[in-house]
Amino acid sequence: MTFSFLRQHIARLTGIIIIVGALLLPAIARSQQQSADNKRKIKVESPDLENIRTQTLDPQSRFYFPKLMAKYNRNDTTMTNEEYRYLYLGYMFQEDYDPYRVSPYANVTDPLRLKATHTKEEIDTIRKYAELTLRDNPFDLRQMSFLVHVLKEKRKDMSAKIWEYRLEHLLGAIKSTGTGEDADNAWYVIYPMHEYDMIDVLGYRATDADFIEPGLDYLTVEADEATARRLRDKVAKGFYFNVQIPQQQYQLKHPEGSDEDNTADDIPAADPDDEEIIEEDDIEAAE
Repeated sequence: MTFSFLRQHIARLTGIIIIVGALLLPAIARSQQQSADNKRKIKVESPDLENIRTQTLDPQSRFYFPKLMAKYNRNDTTMTNEEYRYLYLGYMFQEDYDPYRVSPYANVTDPLRLKATHTKEEIDTIRKYAELTLRDNPFDLRQMSFLVHVLKEKRKDMSAKIWEYRLEHLLGAIKSTGTGEDADNAWYVIYPMHEYDMIDVLGYRATDADFIEPGLDYLTVEADEATARRLRDKVAKGFYFNVQIPQQQYQLKHPEGSDEDNTADDIPAADPDDEEIIEEDDIEAAE
C-alpha cells in the first residue's frame, strides 16, 4: 500500500466526519476562549521539530514523552499548553508511532454513531470500543469526541469533562503550529485524518485533496451555511497541513509498502458484561 494510496483512502473515509464537527465545535470554541484568557498560552508559530524530537526522547528533559504521557493519563490540570504541544508533536518520534496504523476497534460502531440518540446498550457499546481504540491510539480525536458525546448521554459528567479537556488541548496544540492559510503557515498534524477533523471543527468540509512536495497536504474546502454567513467574504478556499514527518515515518517503517489492512470484521459486538468499563467519575483531576 503506497503513501499516495493511503492519503486517497483517508479522503474516502471522511463521510462520517460530518457528525464530528457538531461534537467538536463547542469544544474548540471554548478552547479558543480559554486560550485567549490563559496567561500560560504559547504563541502560534511553526514548531522546531528537531528540538521537539530531542526533548521528547531525552529522559532528563521535562518534555520527555513518557513523563508527558503519564501526566496526561493522570488528568493533571497543571499540564501547560506547551506541554500539550510537545506531547502531541513528540508522538511522531516515538517507536510505536505509525501515521496510518488503524486500530481494529476504530470503525466497529460507525452505524451507531450516526444515530441522534442511543439506547443504554448502544451507549455502552460505543463507549467500550471508543475506550479500546484510545488505549490503542491515545490521539484519535474522533473517538475522543464520540466518547465525550456518549458519556454526556449517560450522564457521566466528570468523565465527559476529563475527555473534553484533553480534546480541547490537543486541538489547541494543532492550532498553535500555524494558521493553515498558506504553505509557510501550515498546520502540523501527526495523522492525516486530523486534517479533516480540523476543517470540520472550523465549519468546512473537504471537496478535494492535493499533496504538494516535499510534505504538504492542501485541502480544498467548502464552508457550511453557518460559517458562510458568519465569515461572508472571508470564507477560506482551502487549508495547508504539514505532513512531512508522518510521510518520512511511514516510509521508514514501511520501506516496501504494505498490503496488510487492519479490519474489524471479526470483532464481535460489545457486551457490557464481558469487560469492565473504566469509570472515571470518581477520579479527581490533579490540581
